Amino acid sequence: MAAAAVTVLAAGCGGGDGEEQATSPSYYLSLGDSLSVGVQPDENGAPAETSEGYTDVLHRTLYDADSTLRHERMGCGGEDTTTFLQGGLPDCDERYENGSQLEEAEAFLAEHEGRVDLVTLTIGGNNFTRCVEGVEDPETPEDIGIDEECVADGLERVETEIPVIAERLRDAAGPDTQIIGMTYYNPFLALLLLDDAPEEEATEAAAEAEGEEAEEPDGDAEVESTEDDSLAEYSVDILTELNESLIASYSAAGIDVADVDTVFESDNTEVPADSDTGMPTNLQNICDLTWMCDTRRGPDIHTNQAGAKEIAAVFAEQVH
Repeated sequence: MAAAAVTVLAAGCGGGDGEEQATSPSYYLSLGDSLSVGVQPDENGAPAETSEGYTDVLHRTLYDADSTLRHERMGCGGEDTTTFLQGGLPDCDERYENGSQLEEAEAFLAEHEGRVDLVTLTIGGNNFTRCVEGVEDPETPEDIGIDEECVADGLERVETEIPVIAERLRDAAGPDTQIIGMTYYNPFLALLLLDDAPEEEATEAAAEAEGEEAEEPDGDAEVESTEDDSLAEYSVDILTELNESLIASYSAAGIDVADVDTVFESDNTEVPADSDTGMPTNLQNICDLTWMCDTRRGPDIHTNQAGAKEIAAVFAEQVH
């Protein structure tokens, strides 16, 4: 489907005489936070940009059908809705001659008018990452908590700033450029593991998800969830409100939505009959597709390569 979509897009872009139109490049502009630039933990657990983000996977899929399609990767790790609009993160601001990431995107769209076929956007998750306290140290689960004032502020900024971002991007891109925004998954479901899960079992589950070598688990070993799962449940409520707000704002601005949370199934608490771990589906997906259950490099909220491929596939289904 993605290949057919790019063929249609390529046929309609460009200008001038036939030779210029045939050789003129078209563009895919990706915007957003660390997910858009493939951030993953390195061997020491430090976050690092990679060429294996969902935007890179998506570009490779589209490039197979249109070798003139160039990927302008403009995202920056740490961006939230406020800094995306206004700037303010030193490591990000130095990338943008025009001020904020949004202003840089507007300038790029103006300069390449009529040649940008696709824009993808991932923003809003960092409004909440600082609201969860103590998750970096899984050895002390009793110290983990969620700052409710931080959550309320994050939601308010999503509700007021995403509509502005969406409208400005739509105005800058024009009616013929497809824009796709993204919903989020819930990495903090992994809080369910922190009280009772043996470290070696979580490590083995993560290694298997990455296709790496791991020792064979004991025959009937299971990872059990905590009895006190109120924090994880609260994180599901937050995610639901966040995603509902994103979908409403994007739809109102004529922006398509890649509903990534459908892949992660954050609401699915059923344990599959053939499960080897005893984990509910939503928690298993977080362990399989992110670094949250990896005790060597994580816990880390970012997707691994498998997760990036899954997200890219959701975006590809929306491309037309």
